[in-house]
Amino acid sequence: MLVKTYGSAIQGIIATTITIEVSVEIGINFFLVGLPDNAVKESQQRISAALQQYGYKIPGKKIVINMAPADIRKEGSAYDLPLAIGILGASQQILSDRFSDYLIMGELSLDGSVKAIKGALPIAIEAKKQGFKGFILPEVNAQEAAIVDGLEIYGVENILEVINFFNGVSSLNRVKVDVSGEFLRSLDTYEYDFSEVKGQENIKRAMEIAAAGSHNILLIGAPGSGKTMLAKRLPSILPPLTLEEALETTKIHSVAGLMPTNTPLVAVRPFRNPHHTISDTALVGGGAYPQPGEISLAHNGILFLDELPEFKRNVLEVLRQPMESRMITISRTKQTSDYPANFMLVAAMNPCACGFYNHPSKQCTCAAGSVNKYLNKVSGPLLDRIDIQIEVIPVPFKELSESRAGEPSRIVRERVIAARQRQQERFKTLPDIHSNAQMTPKIMAEFCHLEPSGLDLLKRAMDKLGLSARAYDRIIKVSRTIADLAGKENIENSHIAEAINYRSLDRDSWGR
Repeated sequence: MLVKTYGSAIQGIIATTITIEVSVEIGINFFLVGLPDNAVKESQQRISAALQQYGYKIPGKKIVINMAPADIRKEGSAYDLPLAIGILGASQQILSDRFSDYLIMGELSLDGSVKAIKGALPIAIEAKKQGFKGFILPEVNAQEAAIVDGLEIYGVENILEVINFFNGVSSLNRVKVDVSGEFLRSLDTYEYDFSEVKGQENIKRAMEIAAAGSHNILLIGAPGSGKTMLAKRLPSILPPLTLEEALETTKIHSVAGLMPTNTPLVAVRPFRNPHHTISDTALVGGGAYPQPGEISLAHNGILFLDELPEFKRNVLEVLRQPMESRMITISRTKQTSDYPANFMLVAAMNPCACGFYNHPSKQCTCAAGSVNKYLNKVSGPLLDRIDIQIEVIPVPFKELSESRAGEPSRIVRERVIAARQRQQERFKTLPDIHSNAQMTPKIMAEFCHLEPSGLDLLKRAMDKLGLSARAYDRIIKVSRTIADLAGKENIENSHIAEAINYRSLDRDSWGR
């Protein structure tokens, strides 16, 4: 007898429906075809042990299973459940005509329980698109899949529940999620707040500007000056995720298997902080069968690179293209996957190897020329993509000992949201531009008009401070954001003057 059940394969963050054709005939042997990997091939032993727990078994006949389309590689143990149900249906241990209504996924334990899978959300989205009535999957993944409206989601704890459901012995409990409610409840859930930061008013101002224009920012300062502390609080002043952004972010984390148990949605902006020993593959994604890397896991959020010069040079260089295109394409011999990578880069570094160059009270012990050598570990093309470079000076004891709290993130965030709204209105006819940091020279010429006095100020600053040519566009972009925060239609001289202060590494005097 021939029976068809349905599963799904993930390529990038897109799911493809897999038809599992099971034929049980007279004879012996077990054949599993359709480009399965080793984890899929080993399913026979898991299925056999799981079925025996409930009095069922794999029949001692010739079993042929085809996983179509046969040219797509099937990976992982999540096919155990649809394979088992297909075998029981084809051997008439389950009598049902409803297999075609449901997509089924789940890994089986030897005791028959169903374990978690990766990619539940993109699978559910594709199941709805393909017209399935429902999706049966492990209970721990059910809330994540239930975000998809118009698809019946059933979470199960063991295979017996699925068998009884198709045999009509019992029903399954449908899982429902209030997507809007879950989204709104999590919007303001932040562990850190800017009110906890003592002093550093100029740095907090720079981070507010970075958040308002989605500008990449580099913090340079001595050990203990507060670089990491400030970076960890940046998500609390970013605009909240839209529901569309939250769904896209959730898809990536779902595919990577990083969704917390029984959590339906990633509702706050991601903050990824990889160690400097990370490989280029782990950072941008990849592997023999591509998986998302840190830059994709930071999509719609922040990628924080602490101790920037300590990262391997080749690791940092792979950031350059995705920082511009906001997308990473991973190409392998058998597969090409596209992952979104619209992240905001926040980096921190010491000014030199000993860490005390330009320190107000400690002497730098580095040899002559070694400061520049240390800074040159970060390439010019990468620095060219960082709009704000600011020096972080250690906080004096007087400010540290003050009991007065700083301005809370909630207040700063309101200003940032207002500035972003002005940008959305400005770029409403440009679908690929959402913030000032993404402006091209052509768009800058249209929206960033400078008065003659402003151009003269910028020229004099570049000559006097020795600013590089690459600083020109960055200063204008940051000036546009400062004007937006001030509610000004035009860029004024004061905005340009402030933006010039945020190009520390471009000055000829730095590192001399």
